Parts: sequence; structure tokens; C-alpha cells
Amino acid sequence: MSDKDYTYEKAMERLSEIVAKLESGEAALEESMELFEEGARLSALCYKKLEAAEQRIIEFGGADVKKGEDDE
Repeated sequence: MSDKDYTYEKAMERLSEIVAKLESGEAALEESMELFEEGARLSALCYKKLEAAEQRIIEFGGADVKKGEDDE
């Protein structure tokens, strides 16, 4: 599956699978490197999707949402 075909949820699911496999220590070095690279791409994809969602919220009336600040 191409990275652009992933939904946020599917990307997170695959990322969880990758983390579990890497943490198990069962993958050979070359496979671990490939998994790490795939995980890095998926992590970046998820970040972009979250950024886009935040932007849409701001555009559609959530303009008072302040990036990086917690509610007090």
C-alpha cells in the first residue's frame, strides 16, 4: 500500500505493528532497518494528517484554538 493510500487510523495501526515487531527483537538487521524506515514515513504521514485536521478545525470556526497550549 502506498503511503498516500493510508488513512490516519490505518497508518497508526501499521505503525503499532511495526513497533511491536521491532520491540520483539525477532527481525533481522536488514528487516529492522526497512521497518524503521517505513515507520518513520508513516509517523510523518500521521503528523501531516493531524496538522491538516487542525487547520480545518481552525478554518471552520475553531480559530480560538491555540497551537501548543493546554486548556487551563
